[in-house]
Amino acid sequence: MIPMNTNEIAKLAIEALEDKKAEDIRIIDISHISTIADYFIIADGSNKSQIQAMADHVSEVLGHKGCQLKQMEGYQNANWILMDFQDIILHIFDRENRLFYDLERIWRDGVFIEKDKL
Repeated sequence: MIPMNTNEIAKLAIEALEDKKAEDIRIIDISHISTIADYFIIADGSNKSQIQAMADHVSEVLGHKGCQLKQMEGYQNANWILMDFQDIILHIFDRENRLFYDLERIWRDGVFIEKDKL
């Protein structure tokens, strides 16, 4: 298996989210302001089943490419699922919690990038 770089992994994760109709996908490059990861990928879904399906699909797609999921939290409640793939951290929210926690504002010092710029 050929190792992938962080940008390739991020693109795969985004495509997996899009496959399950994720909404308002945002990519924040936090590499210059934090050591926890290179990218945050934030998306939301409309209900618990969809949010869990997005997390399952991302895990499956990245797992097939040899990316190891270090940790996942929030799957049971599915109002905010956090998936840690080391250099990429995914946040999959329901709409209400995304607005409440407003990670885009908290991490506004990061660089917001478009998928095609990865």
